[in-house]
Amino acid sequence: MSESKVKVLGSSPIFSGLSDDELKALVDLSVQRRFQADEFIFWDGDAPEQFYIVTEGNVKAVKHSSQGKEFIISFFGPGEMFGEVAVFENRPYPASAQATTDTEVLGIKGADFLTFLAARPQVALRIIGILGGRLRDAQTRLRDLAGERVEQRLASVLVMLSAKLGPTLPFTRQEIADMVGTTTETAIRIMSQLKSRGIVSSVRGKVTIVDEQKLRLLSEGHPRV
Repeated sequence: MSESKVKVLGSSPIFSGLSDDELKALVDLSVQRRFQADEFIFWDGDAPEQFYIVTEGNVKAVKHSSQGKEFIISFFGPGEMFGEVAVFENRPYPASAQATTDTEVLGIKGADFLTFLAARPQVALRIIGILGGRLRDAQTRLRDLAGERVEQRLASVLVMLSAKLGPTLPFTRQEIADMVGTTTETAIRIMSQLKSRGIVSSVRGKVTIVDEQKLRLLSEGHPRV
């Protein structure tokens, strides 16, 4: 069991380069937790007791408006870390984390991890790089929401998801609409158009990218393909 977790952590961009002994030490600091699909790991505003590393399954970070509308901020898969900024800053979690499939995570207390980092500055530098990348992604998404047409935004979201999760995406059209920042009706209409043009296929609760090149061209704002 420990060996499988070491393997997952070793494949992570953050922890690659650590020795097996160091990876085992990191696993020893952690507490394993399992969540069923749709179960919340923590809620927006909760006290930041731990941050988490996904070892199996997928997690989405979501914000809810005062009207209850959900906006999906990002997704995390095996080897990826989430909740760490709140823990390091000792401030409430800025968003909720919800399992999208049956999921296993390792929870680590901030103080324990900072002690671990003290002797491994290369890991701290990787974390800084990843956090910078997330900030750029957030800025890009805000720009897209402000300026791009809905079809282009939707294509951009599908390209981003397929890069992280592969060509088959386990999301409903409602969830895709939430990520794009549009209505479910609009997402259904655009997805139907993409399906008729052979760019995607879909069944209930699942979307498959059929023609990634055309989808990427749409995401970059090229004329209709």
